[in-house]
Amino acid sequence: MTQRPAKPPARSRRLAPFAPLALAGLLTTALWAALCGPALAHGDVVPQPVDTAGLEKLGETWRDSNPYRGNPRAVEIGASAFNQNCARCHGLGAVSGGIAPDLRYLEKGDAGDEWFKERVTNGSIRNGVTYMPQFGDALGQEALWSIRSWLETVHEE
Repeated sequence: MTQRPAKPPARSRRLAPFAPLALAGLLTTALWAALCGPALAHGDVVPQPVDTAGLEKLGETWRDSNPYRGNPRAVEIGASAFNQNCARCHGLGAVSGGIAPDLRYLEKGDAGDEWFKERVTNGSIRNGVTYMPQFGDALGQEALWSIRSWLETVHEE
């Protein structure tokens, strides 16, 4: 007489010992997302301070054009400041990945300065959504004009 092999246990019974581990993993992931998610979100970041030592102080009133254009120290500061404060949206080397404008194509000279100043001081809000926060008060014009000086060194037509 031939015996039939025993049926393998149902799949759910074989995985049952791992259910508590899977549940713990899901709960840990959910907790991490709830606590860290806002800190990692696009617009919920804290501007990083910029050391502008070695640059002429510009005072409270914003200049209409970049007073540091061509200043090697400003370009050096601007490169670092861009990476710390702008690259997360505008891309490393100002090469945008699509989230924000590619700033290599920002017009050079005073015409580009006008747009830059307006955007960094006022930010960009559309339909109640912040696309770019205001950085003027947070970083100051010395840091922001330094970033503009660096941007002109990576300009493309």
